[in-house]
Amino acid sequence: MKTKDFSFEIPPELIAQEPTTRRDGARLLCLHRERGTLRHAHVTDLPGLLPPDALLVFNDTRVRHCRLAAKAQHSDRPVELLLLEQQNDLEWSAIAGPVRRAKPGTRLLLAEGRTAEVISVEEERVRVRIAPPVDDDYLDRQGHVPLPPYIRRQDRPADTERYQTVYARRPGSAAAPTAGLHFSQDLLADIDHRGIERRFVTLHVGLGTFRPIRSETVTDHRMHQETYEVPAETAEAVTRARGEGRTIVAVGTTSVRTLESAWVDGEGLRPGPGRTDLYIYPGYRFQAVDEMFTNFHTPESSLIVMVSAFAGQERLLSAYREAVVHRYRFFSYGDAMYIHR
Repeated sequence: MKTKDFSFEIPPELIAQEPTTRRDGARLLCLHRERGTLRHAHVTDLPGLLPPDALLVFNDTRVRHCRLAAKAQHSDRPVELLLLEQQNDLEWSAIAGPVRRAKPGTRLLLAEGRTAEVISVEEERVRVRIAPPVDDDYLDRQGHVPLPPYIRRQDRPADTERYQTVYARRPGSAAAPTAGLHFSQDLLADIDHRGIERRFVTLHVGLGTFRPIRSETVTDHRMHQETYEVPAETAEAVTRARGEGRTIVAVGTTSVRTLESAWVDGEGLRPGPGRTDLYIYPGYRFQAVDEMFTNFHTPESSLIVMVSAFAGQERLLSAYREAVVHRYRFFSYGDAMYIHR
């Protein structure tokens, strides 16, 4: 499989730069997983489209204000530091841009008298030691919302709330699990009113999720590890639902990766923490997930490859072409898809 086979053309004006006025105000393209048929709807229609026996699984990670402005100590050249994952009290895995300006030994000056020293450089990442140490309070004061680069504007105060799910509770992500951005409290209340079960997992979104595929072939791509956790009550609920033949619906690709990573044949969903570099591409056999609620994803990304594995490559790309014709909005602040059976 060639990476270019997962490309598609999208007019720049369809890349959403702002969220919808209402969280649940986006359009929803429904794709039948086997027949490939399409239906146009809205996110507010989702509760009525879900099977009555469905179990929805959400990712409750919370996005940090992890994009920091810095300067090289001896040149005052600007450097942006995107903190990915905390390694210990002082050290973080990060992306420094531009990378060529961040070499081992480079010292970066941060706000409030912090200094970040580059310890090592590995592919797209650097390891930095920040002293005095930074915590989430510091990031809230000095950091910026890590909007993706295709949103061609600076973050604003409103992004602090909108680039975060309403159920986010465990800080640790360098990007939002964007499918969850569509769920308002009213929409969740409607789901609950219909007696549809909801549970949570946590996967802290990092480089593994948003790193583009740069290899010529899909199978040569390697995922970076990300940290996840499956609560005991979620493991029990998913295992029970699978045994009862109920429909398990993953909200977002990060929920898919968590469920598939923690699933054990003959046992069910294993509770507890873990790290995953699971890479899902066509030919993968899904074990824990029956349906998926997701956003539209960037071309030639591991995310569109994963969803192609779930829905079928040609079916998915055909649906994307239809979405372009009907002027759907794409990517993080854009519209959504519901891939059902």
